[in-house]
Amino acid sequence: MSITVTGRRMPVTDALRDYAEEKIGNAMKVMDIDPLVAEVVLYVEKNPANPRPAVCEATLYTKGHIVRVEESEEDMYAAIDVAAAKVVRQLRKYKTKVLDRKQRSEGESIRVIEPTMGNDLDVHSLMDELSGDEIVRVKEIDFKPLTQEEALVQIDLLGHDFFAYTDRDTNLVNVLYRRDDGGYGLLKQKEE
Repeated sequence: MSITVTGRRMPVTDALRDYAEEKIGNAMKVMDIDPLVAEVVLYVEKNPANPRPAVCEATLYTKGHIVRVEESEEDMYAAIDVAAAKVVRQLRKYKTKVLDRKQRSEGESIRVIEPTMGNDLDVHSLMDELSGDEIVRVKEIDFKPLTQEEALVQIDLLGHDFFAYTDRDTNLVNVLYRRDDGGYGLLKQKEE
């Protein structure tokens, strides 16, 4: 188990680093998952209107899965405390889902909804609307081949609304997304 604590546009004092390592480390020890690597990033948002400017981001890597937690509070120590508590919940969810998946020989399958494109889609007006937007953050990720069930676990652990992955069986890119009315949807690349 290793923990790296860094600051984004702020120095991290030894006391703050020790506190973060202790709290996040204790949260990781509770679940006893090995190997487990954690990256903790601390920063303070500069917006004076934000009542909770202190942010603690924790990203944990284990056996092909990523668990990510981000919490903001009034001070950095409180943000670390809340993030550590959330890490325990996320790791418990990870452990439960992975064990359930291994014990279950044949599980529920995901209902695949095939998208239909109508003639009423005006691509040019859509592109004009999007031309004013800009990309503000770029993330690089590994596209490891996964099954639909593994992708469901991953989207839940990350807490995102969508998750793109390469299907293990077809080797094509799929996008799993959380539906507003509950459940999940799956966008599948057409096989040619």
